[in-house]
Amino acid sequence: MAIPFAPRRGAGAANRRWFVLLPPLLLALLLARPAAALVEGLYCGARDCYEVLGVSRTASKAEIARAYRQLARRYHPDRYRPEPGEEGPGRTPQSAEEAFLLVATAYETLKDEETRKDYDYMLDHPEEYYSHYYHYYRRRLAPRVDVRVVILVSVCAISVFQFFSWWNSYDKTISYLATVPKYRIQAMEIAKQQGLLRKAKEKGRNKKSKEEVRDEEENIIKNIIKSKVDIKGGYQKPRMRDLLLFQILFAPFHLCSYIVWYCRWVYNFNIKGKVYKQEQEEELKKRLANDPRWKRYRRWMKNEGPGRLTFVDD
Repeated sequence: MAIPFAPRRGAGAANRRWFVLLPPLLLALLLARPAAALVEGLYCGARDCYEVLGVSRTASKAEIARAYRQLARRYHPDRYRPEPGEEGPGRTPQSAEEAFLLVATAYETLKDEETRKDYDYMLDHPEEYYSHYYHYYRRRLAPRVDVRVVILVSVCAISVFQFFSWWNSYDKTISYLATVPKYRIQAMEIAKQQGLLRKAKEKGRNKKSKEEVRDEEENIIKNIIKSKVDIKGGYQKPRMRDLLLFQILFAPFHLCSYIVWYCRWVYNFNIKGKVYKQEQEEELKKRLANDPRWKRYRRWMKNEGPGRLTFVDD
């Protein structure tokens, strides 16, 4: 009779322990970095910025600036003249340029208080590898201009574009209405009653050419149409309060006003159960008239509501 194979319990427990310990070990190997204080690609690279300028970590801003000016004059590529027997960095024009760039990088790092604080922290805590990269590139890639100024300028530019775009649409609408016989005839009658057309055709010293008279009459007709016709929608006369800038400025006021009105409405008519007065009914009608859902319902009742003759089989 064959005896079934049974695995050893000790081997299974050992395998389970390995599976438990394997992810932390892989993560540790992945995140492991040499705990070197100076990292290539950050600040002065493998060189110490303080040693590059020849100052100590306790040096003041004036000492750092003085050391930078001396080294910049010494290693500037246009002014550099190697001395006989000179050793060290800057013995050739190419090496002098590299030394000058390194000195400039060291000065840019140490002249700013915040950047210097981050650099000192990197020297004291070399094990925080990724944190040093984050702080370095966050300051290097940060925008030079305040974001609030950029947003304000963008909103103002959009508002100006809105105003001129709306005004252009409104002006084209008035020009079109001036060509429609229905509105043009009525505007000319009003102009004749007010004596505006006779003024445009004055004779004598102030006599005008036919083109000037025609243009002036056209302007009179357009002005009358502007004052008599109430245009709504996207072609209405632009208003300052409709611009994006003023909408943003007055948004907190409108929001607070709506919250106060809604709370009072709920308290008076939903909680206390008061009866609607004529003023409240008119206000409710106005709000319902501006509600997009009621507009769609009225449009449907007018075009496709009950009683309409259709050829669709129900």
